[in-house]
Amino acid sequence: MEKTLKKRLLSSTAVLTALVLFPLSVSADDSDDVEGDQPDTVETSFLTYSQEPLLSVPDDFPSQFKYQTLVDIDYPEDGVKGIFVTAHSAGGSRMETLTELLNTTELNSMVIDVKDDYGDIVMSIESDHELVNQFSRTIVEPEPLMEHLEENDIYPIARIVVFKDSELAHARPDLSFTNEDGSVWANRRGESFVNPYEREVWEYNVEVARQAAKLGFKDIQFDYVRFPEGFEYRDEELNYSRGDYQESDLDNVQQRVDAVTEFVAYARRELQPYDVDVSVDIFGYAATREETPGIGQNFSRISENVDVISSMIYPSHWGAGSLGIERPDLEPYNVIANYMELENEILDNLGDDAPISRPWIQDFTASYLGAGWYMNYGAEEVSEQVRALNEYGVDEFLLWNAGNRYSEGAQYSFD
Repeated sequence: MEKTLKKRLLSSTAVLTALVLFPLSVSADDSDDVEGDQPDTVETSFLTYSQEPLLSVPDDFPSQFKYQTLVDIDYPEDGVKGIFVTAHSAGGSRMETLTELLNTTELNSMVIDVKDDYGDIVMSIESDHELVNQFSRTIVEPEPLMEHLEENDIYPIARIVVFKDSELAHARPDLSFTNEDGSVWANRRGESFVNPYEREVWEYNVEVARQAAKLGFKDIQFDYVRFPEGFEYRDEELNYSRGDYQESDLDNVQQRVDAVTEFVAYARRELQPYDVDVSVDIFGYAATREETPGIGQNFSRISENVDVISSMIYPSHWGAGSLGIERPDLEPYNVIANYMELENEILDNLGDDAPISRPWIQDFTASYLGAGWYMNYGAEEVSEQVRALNEYGVDEFLLWNAGNRYSEGAQYSFD
């Protein structure tokens, strides 16, 4: 009986399929003479199909269906005021010192490495993705970390370095940039990048972000969302795939801008079910021009696709004469003020699509600039940068110090 029923179902399916693919166009007037003379013109029916997925994340994901973690940490009432924390600091004794800093000041947030500058995923995360498992390390135990952050009411931001990824580049040269001899290209610091044109790279990084959100991170911050610096000088020399952009009529600069922007839009869309903000780190100078020719960052287009934009506006990172300042590192207040005037104009033009501005500011001394071009940074220099932000209506910021040693006594708000 069961076999007979299956045969009937299969036969019915075959008939339905045939009718869809080869429909009979017979009118009532012709029904009595189907085998007679055929009409002069035969109407052809076409089957239309789409390559788009049958299921996709809606633009406005219903809140009742969003992923709920057990980590209960609210967005800071006075805005995010955070510090950068490496995995070794987060998983070591230094975490006590950093926690004390936040508990005794107006600082309230930590940007913690989840995927670092080398491509290591620094905490155990559950995933079915082969590459995620391959590059996962247990430098930080995630559950005790999230418990600690919750106990101290510290807002958690997951830093995920995207396209600077030496680990993935060397494991999968086909997802990277290679030299004529087949070796993986590296910059002068020995760092390799993966290819922003490759959708597989997008999916890999978003999977890391997805698992970070499940751990309880409330904000996913993507860093190095760009091509390597100076790529415009080697884009025709290196070997790499252009993926879906291979047949594009756009020039190389616009292709890079599209790839970077579309990754950001894709990541935000995919992370909607996890109830997290999406933020992107971007070079400050990207706001001073329509688009960066080599790295593919367009400030306005990226800003339209994120919840938070974090411009890296360290005074030490501006060249001589930038923003109308001869020696930028010597004038922290003026650098930030002059920059914010430009950024505010761009974000104002975006209207309702404008993200929160949460810049990275400098809490380190850039002695590498040489005598006469730098000064020691401490509480006063940090305070001056915060004062400039506040005067231009920006209440959120992030402090960068690669060694996680932050100045004591800085003023973090100017009401």
